[in-house]
Amino acid sequence: MLIRALILLLVVLNLGVAAWWLMAPSSPAPVPTAQVDGLPLLETPTPQQLAQARRATAGRPAVEAPPSPQLVEAKPSTAVPATPAPQAKPVAPPKPVAAPAPALAPEPPPKPAPLACTALGPFDSEAEARAAQGRLKPAPASARLRSQNQPARAYSVMAPFADRAAAEDMARRITAAGFDDLMVISNGPSSGVALGRYSTREAAQRRQRDLEAAGFDARMEAVGPEGPVQWWLDVRASAPATALQGQAGAARAVAQDCARASG
Repeated sequence: MLIRALILLLVVLNLGVAAWWLMAPSSPAPVPTAQVDGLPLLETPTPQQLAQARRATAGRPAVEAPPSPQLVEAKPSTAVPATPAPQAKPVAPPKPVAAPAPALAPEPPPKPAPLACTALGPFDSEAEARAAQGRLKPAPASARLRSQNQPARAYSVMAPFADRAAAEDMARRITAAGFDDLMVISNGPSSGVALGRYSTREAAQRRQRDLEAAGFDARMEAVGPEGPVQWWLDVRASAPATALQGQAGAARAVAQDCARASG
């Protein structure tokens, strides 16, 4: 019951406050104050006061009123913004292309050294000559063993004839064929043509082969006795004669004509 009483009391009080606000008289409107050039005036100013107020107003600098802002109508722009042109990327200079190297022509194989014929010796036995052949490096193109007696004091080439007239006729024919160094000799009942005297068998054999190749009959004779048999090694190789002589351990290296040595 107490609570209901309090609530009722609050309602009555609120109604009373609302009625008072509704019934209260309105306040008089403020009387506008007289102004001269923006200065307030008394309700009944005297002429002196008005003159004094005008003089005070004239002595102050005039303050210009700020210009009123002007409204500008914003129009939508129809201009299309310029698209910035794409910057060209710097172009790298072309790399120099290396010229293809000229193809090298294959080197021609070295020409083999020409073959030469050489007689190596003398050797005292066939076994020594064969051992010398085995020491030759590289192996020669061909090799041949031969035996001969130790050289005599000299060797002569002769064309024997029965009489002097035949010997003289042969001498003229041999001279006409281009041979010289000859002489017609008479030794008792026999005669002949001496075609040269040589200190080595090899030189005498060359003279004999030349005459036989020209169609003349000639023979080689030893002057004085010859010694015991010696062995020679006839080789056909591209190595120099001095190198072959050193490898074989020969006392001599005699150059030979390959065409005649093979005959």
